Amino acid sequence: MYKNIISIFSKNIVKNSFWSTISNILQNVLLSIFFIILARQYSTLDFGNYIIANTIYSFVLGFSSLGMGHWFIREYVNSEDKISLSNRFFKMQLYVGVLFYLINILISVLLYKTLLIRYLSVIIGINIVFDNLIYVIKSLNIAEMDQKRSSILLAFEALVKFTIGLLIFIYPINIIILSFILILVRFITLNLFIQYGTRNSISLTNIFKVHFKYKQIKEIIISNWSFVVISSISVVNWRIGNILVSKILSIKDVANYEISYKLLSMFYLIPIMITTSLYPTLINAKAENNDRMKIIYYRSFVPLCIYGFLSFTFIYSYSDIIIPLLFGSKYLSTSAYCKEMFLVMLIFPTIFLQANVLLTLRLEKLDMICNIVCLILNIAISIIGLKYFKSLSVVNYAIFISFIVFHIIQDYILIKNKITDISHVVSFYLSSLTVILSYILLSKIISKEILFVFFWMILSIIYFIINKRKSILNFQVQNQ
Repeated sequence: MYKNIISIFSKNIVKNSFWSTISNILQNVLLSIFFIILARQYSTLDFGNYIIANTIYSFVLGFSSLGMGHWFIREYVNSEDKISLSNRFFKMQLYVGVLFYLINILISVLLYKTLLIRYLSVIIGINIVFDNLIYVIKSLNIAEMDQKRSSILLAFEALVKFTIGLLIFIYPINIIILSFILILVRFITLNLFIQYGTRNSISLTNIFKVHFKYKQIKEIIISNWSFVVISSISVVNWRIGNILVSKILSIKDVANYEISYKLLSMFYLIPIMITTSLYPTLINAKAENNDRMKIIYYRSFVPLCIYGFLSFTFIYSYSDIIIPLLFGSKYLSTSAYCKEMFLVMLIFPTIFLQANVLLTLRLEKLDMICNIVCLILNIAISIIGLKYFKSLSVVNYAIFISFIVFHIIQDYILIKNKITDISHVVSFYLSSLTVILSYILLSKIISKEILFVFFWMILSIIYFIINKRKSILNFQVQNQ
């Protein structure tokens, strides 16, 4: 049985997450270069206003999908009429996308008097409708364990945006015209998703023929309202920080926050893709028994944990070099804030894993409570801290503290449901604290750049020796 579990884990999960992971790495590299070009080519004022408009759009986007992707995947796996379900979900997301686009415009008008921010919000906000429809197709591909299609299309879009960024060096254009061009690119991507991403299983003609009344949409949302809260809060947790910074601190702090967040998103998207790909497998494993799901959980936890440590130590060691090199000398102070924000990577990858386990157990309401507590803490600490300390560090530490509490609540729920145990939880926090404090202390003695290489070389050797001994012991036990 154990071999079967490992076989399923290695084949399905790795295959499904491989394309999404590779694609996201490529996307992030290309889009980050595009982001760097914008930071260099436009003034801090124009760049900051563009970021604020994107922040409003991202903030609203977190609500617009209603978090129904997890609901759709769960229903799709067990549905007999998959085409009808897909068409109804597509039509629902279209209606909701238009509604939230109007909300996006309203928020920009109410919060900001700057005309450039309002104009950009009207243009960039159109993405909400397009993103909602692409969201349906991405969820469909996840449910069918066929993320290769989504990955190729998103990588293509990133390549186009990268090309546009290169053209800005030759032909500088107004930030508003650039936003129009990017909307056109997104529209083309949507059409490619509909034609290629669905293998023609979804057509606009059939979608508009679907009888899907407002009452039915309302019933689905009400019966799955916890997904709405979970999805929206996960975005609000990050974007509320940028909005607070834009209203309380300077436009330079807005840029510092966004640059730090952009680098963070390059690192945390990989565990998001892996754990998202893992979700259908967890559902199938749970259908058999909890023990099978627990094995998958434990086998995923350690690599994700190590990845988080690796990400933080890399940024801690090299951000002083990387950020000025990429974004220019006007962002010399950004690296300090980036290190603070990256503290969250110590727990972020395993938070995603545990969230998917809770959803598999149909404990989305408890996961929703975790998200609500995290958001309240984040906002409370940020507002109180910014009242006394006018520093971006307050927002970064507020995020970190709130997510630690989030992780602890998840741990408690999983212990209660016998998915994990106290010894596993305690060992995670103790090892995290030991590794990070050791690294920071050693960096005071040894050059950070050199330390990163030797530190992880030594840890890799230790990890290899421990696993080798475990394999030998398991072999001896099996032969006795």
